[in-house]
Amino acid sequence: MPEIQLGAHTIRSHGAQVARFHMHDWLILMLLVVIEIILNVIEPFHRFVGEDMMTDLRYPLQDNTIPLWAVPLIAIMLPLAVILVFYFIRHDVYDLHQAILGLLFSVLITGVLTDAIKDAVGRPRPDFFWRCFPDGKGVSSLFHNITGDVQCTGLKSVIREGHKSFPSGHTSWSFAGLGFLAWYLSGKIRVFDRRGHIAKLCIIFVPLLLAALVGVSRVDDYWHHWQDVFAGGLLGITVASFCYLQFFPPPYDVDGWAPHAYFSMLGESQNRPLTTNNGNRLSVRQSEIESVYIPDNSNSVLQDMESGRRQ
Repeated sequence: MPEIQLGAHTIRSHGAQVARFHMHDWLILMLLVVIEIILNVIEPFHRFVGEDMMTDLRYPLQDNTIPLWAVPLIAIMLPLAVILVFYFIRHDVYDLHQAILGLLFSVLITGVLTDAIKDAVGRPRPDFFWRCFPDGKGVSSLFHNITGDVQCTGLKSVIREGHKSFPSGHTSWSFAGLGFLAWYLSGKIRVFDRRGHIAKLCIIFVPLLLAALVGVSRVDDYWHHWQDVFAGGLLGITVASFCYLQFFPPPYDVDGWAPHAYFSMLGESQNRPLTTNNGNRLSVRQSEIESVYIPDNSNSVLQDMESGRRQ
């Protein structure tokens, strides 16, 4: 189905009814925020760390190349800026709302899953030795004489953070937000239109490359093992894919340029041409439907071939 322009569906004209229709989704988002806060407050599982295990956990303790406050900017604000650009171009509140909702669900579901796994696994970070012994003196007397478990002397908050290595939160959040952006751009610029424009495909790889670089920085900073980064990236891109396909058709679909809600609105409007807004049901003016022009060139190539044979 070719792209249809039915006039502007702006925040002012249709925003309230779209938001009301998805009120329960926004409530679930708020619940996810609360769960995310709780998961960051509770104490993670303290996995057993013996003296011989400290050999692989002596990487230097250093600052983050990408600080924690920068992750929401990369994973949320950057995709949001691109979504807003398309809104100002198309004036389609259905696309704006569904894209924002999908982006937030992608990041928050990923965040909850990541922190839940972090707390449950309790894997020590590569720099755990220096978190545990900030003076660098990890002598045998600081290990339990019966169990052999480590008895840390460092700050409790630093040690607590040292038990949150798997999976990488920076990486999962980045792939959740930027992975969703890659899906979104794929549909908007029609990457899979079968015309072979490789430049479009290169554009899609830019946000994925940025997310990958965030993951690489976590290994370079010795805050994560490579397995943590791999698992975080896989988790983020998987959740992003599910969330995108919940709100949008696949990018290779002929209707991949707009969200499902947009086409649902068109279908309801064609079935109820003379009705207006009723509760949570969405509608569009009949004059807009009548003004739609859809060129049908789907069989033009076959028709040309057939006429050539007859000649």
